[in-house]
Amino acid sequence: MRGALPASPEVGNLGDESSEIDRSSGVDDRELLDSYSRAVVSVVEHVGPAVVSIAAGNRRAGAAADVVGAGSGVIFTPDGYVLTNSHVVHEATNLAVTLTDGSTLGATLVGSDPATDLAVIRADGSGLPIAQFGRSASLRAGQLVVAIGNPFGFQSTVSAGVISAIGRSLRSATGRLIENVIQTDVALNPGNSGGPLVDAQPRVIGINTAIIRMAQGISFAIPIDTVKWVVSELLARGRVRRAYLGIVGQTRPIDRRVARRHALSASHAVEVVSVEPRGPAAIAGLREGDLIVTLNERPVGTVDDMHRMLVGWPSGDALKAGAIREDRRFDVAMVPLETP
Repeated sequence: MRGALPASPEVGNLGDESSEIDRSSGVDDRELLDSYSRAVVSVVEHVGPAVVSIAAGNRRAGAAADVVGAGSGVIFTPDGYVLTNSHVVHEATNLAVTLTDGSTLGATLVGSDPATDLAVIRADGSGLPIAQFGRSASLRAGQLVVAIGNPFGFQSTVSAGVISAIGRSLRSATGRLIENVIQTDVALNPGNSGGPLVDAQPRVIGINTAIIRMAQGISFAIPIDTVKWVVSELLARGRVRRAYLGIVGQTRPIDRRVARRHALSASHAVEVVSVEPRGPAAIAGLREGDLIVTLNERPVGTVDDMHRMLVGWPSGDALKAGAIREDRRFDVAMVPLETP
């Protein structure tokens, strides 16, 4: 037909197809969004009912309890055992948990470990919904995670994000270092403390514990592998047993000449600042000014190194320490005691 133009693709059709389907992958963008949404919804449906709001107070004679703290928790047994942060229930004499259905139950403290900011309380109930624990050893940066808690008192609030980094260290209120902490970009606020961090399985892989004030997208959770060990100690004894040596130490650099003379691999050691009378270190013969460079043949570079080695060390079992005093290297056998 004279004057007819060759057929050409319609621009509108091309735009529609490119917005819905990635031809290189054959994946519908809307399906990707739905998949992400389904993962988050599944987490909330499975774990949400086990998340509680915790009110911590001190009861006065003849008056209602004063609220001194509030946070979140997660039920992990049907008979009411709840995991939360130590700082949420610290020094409280009156505890109450509120379930997602609005019912409130009284609770009692089972045990607390300020060194890891973890605590277990028991709610007065049975047949309660529970969350399953997962594993944190195999977590990877970029992995989807969901936090459920009660920020600013808004119950059952959900926020999602990814793991930003693993293997972080976080200083607890007691000064001890908490190892292998999970860093996420999940939005957390006061009141989220003690709530669960959940993967897509959905299983609890951490307990949310801290945020960096004035920062956005930086929050931390205690890894569930650490939580499991602490919980077992709290259920058995109400506290975590840790060995101590009876010294106050500080990290200090080792003189290069001294390091070469004694073939030390570390550039720092722990200087003994003070020794507790009749403590394990004093009995072993350590004095102020000594440099502790090894524990059981393992290099000690910082006070945190000592804490790591002493966590879980059986009290009453001998521990060999290598030390330097006035350029002289010597070994002593100490028998750590349980932390009072």
